[in-house]
Amino acid sequence: MNSTSTDILISEVGPRDGLQSIKSIMPTEKKNAWIDALYTAGIREIEVASFVPAKLLPQMADADQVVRYAKNLPGLTVMALVPNLKGAQAAIEAGVDKVTVPVSASAAHSLANVRKTREEMIEEVKKIAQYRKDYAPHVKVEAGIATAFGCTLQGLVPEDEVIWMAEQVIAAGADESGLSDTTGYANPAQIKRLFKRLKAAIGDKAGAAHLHNTRGLGLANCLAAYEEGVTSFDSSMGGLGGCPYAPGASGNVVTEDLVFMFEAMGIKTGVNLDLLFEARQPLQIGVPNEAIYGMVPEAGVPKGFEPATHWSN
Repeated sequence: MNSTSTDILISEVGPRDGLQSIKSIMPTEKKNAWIDALYTAGIREIEVASFVPAKLLPQMADADQVVRYAKNLPGLTVMALVPNLKGAQAAIEAGVDKVTVPVSASAAHSLANVRKTREEMIEEVKKIAQYRKDYAPHVKVEAGIATAFGCTLQGLVPEDEVIWMAEQVIAAGADESGLSDTTGYANPAQIKRLFKRLKAAIGDKAGAAHLHNTRGLGLANCLAAYEEGVTSFDSSMGGLGGCPYAPGASGNVVTEDLVFMFEAMGIKTGVNLDLLFEARQPLQIGVPNEAIYGMVPEAGVPKGFEPATHWSN
């Protein structure tokens, strides 16, 4: 078991972001086996599902079953993506600890992704936050700002609009708002600038960095965010994921590589790398026709490598 405190939180989004972005449908029992393996490796926050109509995302048709299974793992924060109040109600009924609401800074992406304008999504966050307050005050509401660094549909997204969106969702009742590089456009200088502005605007309600490796800058961008004080990072095992409504948005940051980078730097993630590598097996068994990636799992850790997180049996 992990015997130390952690410096940062690695939030695994593969069971949601990864699986909804591929054609394969992983059977429920194989999802559960993968979640088990991630948990055994020390991952303590997992986005396990999206609560959306099965006809839109058949990969997520078993969302309530997966949530109920994951809730049996002690100390795990079980998270789900919800695009609207109806999804939030279903997720809360299933027992989630946290809902994430995708709110796009890009007006074009907002319409493509959730079929609502940005202003309508702010109202949706307000409804979700009120429902949570009335019926499930223990549940956290995160409203991440998607396409915060650029959009394949719209192009440039003004930084002022990104910060405005974050301020609006916090005012609407969200507990936190992070920034998502949905399309993999960001560079480290941009990451530093925007996260600094985010923290100045909403203080300790500034949330996770959800960054993609589409153009090879995922780890560099995570490090830049860390240097600006970000302590929560979304990533996906094997680099699965993207966004089905943002053309070309492939490649989440690889969890295994991200954990290695931080552990090699002496930053505790609470994750056991050996067990994390082992968790790739149930993932590959569950989606045998999909390619999974990762530099460190392929190359192995360097000789003499000492992780920052120490585990004891």
